[in-house]
Amino acid sequence: MRVAAYERYGPPEVVGVVDRPVPQPGAGEVRVRVHAASIGAADSAARSGTPWFARLAFGLRAPKRSVMGSDFAGIVDAIGPGVTRFAVGDRIFGATGIDAGGHAELLITPESGAIVSLPTAVDMTDAAAICDGGLTALPFLRDGAHVRPGMRVLVNGASGSVGAAAVQLAKHLGAEVTAVCGPSHVELVRALGADRGIDYTREDFTAARDAYDVIFDAVGKSSFRRSRRALSSGGTYLTTVPSWAIMLQQLTSRVGSRRAVIMFTGLRKDADKVPDLEELAALAASGAFRPPIDREVPLDDIAEGHRIVDTGHKAGSVVVRPVAADARKAAS
Repeated sequence: MRVAAYERYGPPEVVGVVDRPVPQPGAGEVRVRVHAASIGAADSAARSGTPWFARLAFGLRAPKRSVMGSDFAGIVDAIGPGVTRFAVGDRIFGATGIDAGGHAELLITPESGAIVSLPTAVDMTDAAAICDGGLTALPFLRDGAHVRPGMRVLVNGASGSVGAAAVQLAKHLGAEVTAVCGPSHVELVRALGADRGIDYTREDFTAARDAYDVIFDAVGKSSFRRSRRALSSGGTYLTTVPSWAIMLQQLTSRVGSRRAVIMFTGLRKDADKVPDLEELAALAASGAFRPPIDREVPLDDIAEGHRIVDTGHKAGSVVVRPVAADARKAAS
């Protein structure tokens, strides 16, 4: 099989396509022919080894795992002994977490992992993107901020994969949503359901006072300190980007009227991710959640996908398609 692999940290060019032996599923495992897998911020960090704390997860001196890619969608093409949840031919999607391996034609994953059946109404590309953004945004909004109908939610970085998911999911939870993005993406976030779009080159959302019950910084470009006055009393600031400051603020803000919250959603147990995947799949099948796709690239062009992610200005998700187009058509 063909995989996109790397052996050292560096720019997108360190990732290249190589041949590997076809893996065989063991007891309790399924083998998936991968039709789509996202290239996200975590993959960029895993490839570059930056920021420094990324190497604590991916390897101090060199990558511990040569194939990246957690969020995937595909078709089960082999099962190991004892597998009961899935059968050959099933359409599934999910996330492998720190084990990665999705940027390959074939993937081995435990049937007990964070994988679920994919409704026929949901495209494979959309499914990979659902994991990329939705599996992060949903627990942040629901569990971190306890978003309820009528709350005022601001999403910073609203045109990225997590931000775009947050806009749609916050609306689904009944919130009034303000979306902050670059000038070229204002119409996109409005189309996603935002009640108001802010072009960050024209307006600084942190200049507002007591305007939002939740500020979700999906790209880590702001800070709790700068955003605090824009929060209402009892409001919550969420960020996906860890730092020493936010870790300290999360502790100290518990005694104040406004909270700072950092969550590591990718490290949750697989059993906790499964119901979220099922909920997101149902929303996508109903048309209530549709992740925007910035670009689809074939496996041979995966370095270009990494370059797009590295810009920090993608609109939605970047998805790699390991399976050739004719094979995808035959399987659909």
